[in-house]
Amino acid sequence: MSRFLVSLLLLQITPSRVSAEEPVDFNRDIRPILTKNCTTCHGGVKQAGETSFIYREEALGQGKSGKTIVVPGDPAASELMHRVKSSDPDERMPPPKEHPHPLEPQQVALLERWIKEGAKWGEHWSFQKPVEPPVPAVKNAAWPKTDLDRHVLAKLEAEKLSPMPEAPPAEWFRRVTLDLTGLPPTLEEWDAFQKGVAVNPQAAMEAAVDLLLASPQFGERWAAMWLDLARYSDTTGFEKDPHRDIWPFRDWVIRALNADMPFDEFTRKQLAGDLLENPEPGDLIASAFHRNTQNNTEGGTDDEEYRTAAVMDRVNTTWTAWNATTFGCIQCHSHPYDPFPHDDYYKFMAFFDNSEDSDLNNEFPKSKAANDPAQQADAQRLEKDIRTNREELNEAALALAKETTGWQTVKADSAAASADTGKLEQQPDGVFLAGGTNPTATVFTVTVPASRLGVLRLDILPMSDDPAKWSEFGAVVTKLEIDRILPDGTRQPVKLKEVVSDFIAGPLDPNGVVQGGGGFGDYPVLRSPRTGWFVAEKVEDSPPDSKFEIRLKHGVTCNETQGCVMRKFRLAVSPDERLTNFVMSPERASAWIAHGQLKQSYNAIQGTMIPVMQERLPDATRDTRVFIRGNRMTKEKSVQPAIPALTGGPKKDGRLTRLDVATWLTGPENPLAARVLANRLWAELFGIGIVETQEDFGSSGLPPADQPLLDHLALRLRDQHHWHLKPFLRELVLSASYRQSSKATPEALQRDPKNQLASRGPRQRLSAEMVRDQALLVSGLLSHKQFGKPVYPPQPEGVWKSVYSGAKWDTSQGEDRYRRALYTYSKRTSGYPAFLTFDAPTRDVCSARRISTNTPLQALVTLNDPAYIELAQAFAKRMEGANVEERLARGYKMLTLQDAPPPVVATLAKLHADARADYEKSPAESAKLAPTPDEAALVLVANTLLNSDIALTR
Repeated sequence: MSRFLVSLLLLQITPSRVSAEEPVDFNRDIRPILTKNCTTCHGGVKQAGETSFIYREEALGQGKSGKTIVVPGDPAASELMHRVKSSDPDERMPPPKEHPHPLEPQQVALLERWIKEGAKWGEHWSFQKPVEPPVPAVKNAAWPKTDLDRHVLAKLEAEKLSPMPEAPPAEWFRRVTLDLTGLPPTLEEWDAFQKGVAVNPQAAMEAAVDLLLASPQFGERWAAMWLDLARYSDTTGFEKDPHRDIWPFRDWVIRALNADMPFDEFTRKQLAGDLLENPEPGDLIASAFHRNTQNNTEGGTDDEEYRTAAVMDRVNTTWTAWNATTFGCIQCHSHPYDPFPHDDYYKFMAFFDNSEDSDLNNEFPKSKAANDPAQQADAQRLEKDIRTNREELNEAALALAKETTGWQTVKADSAAASADTGKLEQQPDGVFLAGGTNPTATVFTVTVPASRLGVLRLDILPMSDDPAKWSEFGAVVTKLEIDRILPDGTRQPVKLKEVVSDFIAGPLDPNGVVQGGGGFGDYPVLRSPRTGWFVAEKVEDSPPDSKFEIRLKHGVTCNETQGCVMRKFRLAVSPDERLTNFVMSPERASAWIAHGQLKQSYNAIQGTMIPVMQERLPDATRDTRVFIRGNRMTKEKSVQPAIPALTGGPKKDGRLTRLDVATWLTGPENPLAARVLANRLWAELFGIGIVETQEDFGSSGLPPADQPLLDHLALRLRDQHHWHLKPFLRELVLSASYRQSSKATPEALQRDPKNQLASRGPRQRLSAEMVRDQALLVSGLLSHKQFGKPVYPPQPEGVWKSVYSGAKWDTSQGEDRYRRALYTYSKRTSGYPAFLTFDAPTRDVCSARRISTNTPLQALVTLNDPAYIELAQAFAKRMEGANVEERLARGYKMLTLQDAPPPVVATLAKLHADARADYEKSPAESAKLAPTPDEAALVLVANTLLNSDIALTR
């Protein structure tokens, strides 16, 4: 974490003025002093002089000097006070080298009073559960419409500010339509609204909001916000950045928002849709939320490294999206400013460490999004049935395999590797060790005295005996063959029927080792010993002096180039007939036929395969260990899944799962999620959060401008609206606070420059998506087609050049060319330029806040981008009127809903006249825009209107 950034943020936190009678409050008065001046050196990472101010027990303890840091009730005995008052540069705290100026006198006085009053501690405000604040009394009792307005007004009156008058109907209607649907209103919608206002303004506003909330466009507008958090993209990222089919997840988000799915349910489905006992159609698609992680397909990269990176991204994303907490800071060490110990990171990581995905190029595991929604339930059920049935088939045989007796460890007469550069040797304890260089297709050949053979057992062993080091390259046998060699040299193949595995995991089916098309072992990483039982079709004796030739073939690679060849293994044989009798029985044959029929039914459903979350089976659970200093190559103790106690983590018997995480996040014990979501929705409407640092509610973030308001909103959302977004948003946009005019007084600009106190109505720039969508709507070209594959609207030539794949930006035709921005193809390494220029994120990682910029490039986009030229041409044709002035006024009203002031019309008319004169002199340039110079000039004016401040703000 950048110390400069933290310092910059904390410069805005100053201790409040405390009256002599008022007790000192740790969070309000003391924590900001410690965080700004002390915890950089005495925090969770660096604990100079063995001193830390993160935990009370440490602050009340002794430092390296042996002196007590803080003695409650006795400032004179507290080393803290001695150091902050000292004038000796070798003793003074904070140190002169890092803090040239000592603490201010009032800060020293506050520390002294705090200690004298008992040095009472308190958790940071964001880690305390929200409590409904009392409704404040206000002077202007006629202004508030809801309790949130009373909180806003109380804060304004305390700052000696007054709210602005209510915005004119046109201003509010355009603002609310853009805010709720991402599209501006049409003139027809405006006319209908005006008629309602003339009869009953309040009823008209309520009816308008209800229509907007019920609009199919609602989900498209709010999905953009969530997809930033979900780091959604149509490509996998990193160097090659190839295509990824995951657009059904985007469609699921839109549908969920339009259906007003409660946020707690929305959370459970995305974080643990695969773990729900009775999943609804689409719940597995929802779990793709955490498969939006980047996947590295570059040759030679380490799959385990990038699998681990993806798991850590899931941890960080979960804490950013739901809790706005810099939890990722404790990957390498305890948190510098908040009381999160280092181990908490890995305990939480254990929730995500047990998913099946492993940075494979085929993005296993995947789920089918059926083309026909009516078949989605069947596809989802069959996927679950196929997996469960395959596990049951293995479990039935595994029970017998574990009871098999008569084992004899193979003592080889000879052992060899097929490669000239490889070797295979057997140790005295019977373990085989491979050495040298063994390429992907290596075959190990082991010759042993023949015996009565019913089952061959293969134990694949890690090279190290230390479980902390069990993360080696994968080891997979793709074919195992046995020949009985008679004394005369005749070969008799020993037919194998099945492979029974200690557990089923990964993309390779163990039974494929004898049936074809699979593999037994651990792929792409060997994490623990693996055991497989290879069952013969027939148990028979071998003639004296005959031999078994066992061939263990390899055929898969890890990381694209590294052969998954065994390095250490052991073989044993048993004459036990029970497994052979079991696998050769008619009942077993019928069970396999039924399994095949499930697969056939599943394959008959047409659809798109998308990556999803899938939990490994209990026997395949990965061992999660603490990384020393965040380095995955140096692992320490093993940890179990746990949620930090600081944030109300549940305690229950048994192993916690991702479903427990999802339930906790939106449960009453978590102090953060309701605040974070309420703050995010407020920021979307008002342009800035009550907590400006939407991504950081911790000590290094900015404090809330109005915590009572924030807590009130959080509890309204969670407890009154039961996590339903639509009624919560309805309450916000109908509030007196939101309905204010966006005009500001000089006093408001001085005291509330960012409008964080809502001293006026919101005025903010359109989002990147809204800029395009507005132009599409006023041009009359907007397609309302929803869902489906991403589209390729026009963009400047030469921008999109994909390495390796040779993929082209094949500009869409027909209505796909004019679909909403949300459906535009998102490539991480080459984003749509018009969106990036207007501050849309690349979505490499979770993005909690878009910070608006204002650069000349933005004007260059709206004035020159081929998409905006095309839309300006269509917009110009819709600017109807008897003369130029009427046409220009019509265009102005289509964008603003307001009649154009005469000076504006005059200015636009002059621009039109000048442009027409220029085009008359340059027919070739004119023809690029329209058939005549007059029409071309109107296109230029239309383009100018789309680029104007009135168009680009709401």
